[in-house]
Amino acid sequence: MSKPDRDAAGFWDAAEWESVQKEGDEATKRWIDKQLEGTSVTVVLIGAETCSRKWVRYEIQRSYEKGNGIVGIYIHNLKDQNGEVDRKGELDFGKIDGKDFVEIARIYDWELDNGYENMGDWIERSHLITSRPNLEPPAVRSVSRSQLAGRGCIRR
Repeated sequence: MSKPDRDAAGFWDAAEWESVQKEGDEATKRWIDKQLEGTSVTVVLIGAETCSRKWVRYEIQRSYEKGNGIVGIYIHNLKDQNGEVDRKGELDFGKIDGKDFVEIARIYDWELDNGYENMGDWIERSHLITSRPNLEPPAVRSVSRSQLAGRGCIRR
């Protein structure tokens, strides 16, 4: 589940993706490069088969080369259209400039880290760290005021 306004968030149409792939590898690379224009952060949704997808590593490589912050989000606990969940995906996307994915990305879990509430913060932190590399790394998890209040940490 995500917040509204898919177009503003930069999601693309699956039919467009299928059409581009039919044009061949070079057309697909050009299309991915165009999609990365004007971006400062790339979010990789990590499902059971993400590592084996042909173009994911290329997108990560190009994102890293252009200086984008990279956020990896495990999505294995999300239910599909049949109400089932998948196994946790792997992070072995191969070396990117001699580094493993976990060395170049901030990794979160959509369910455990409350992605619905925190994804915007994750993206913003990744952008800030990339644009200002001397900043301290962000906390892995953020907690809302209402969650703290529910734990007795904040009095109303």
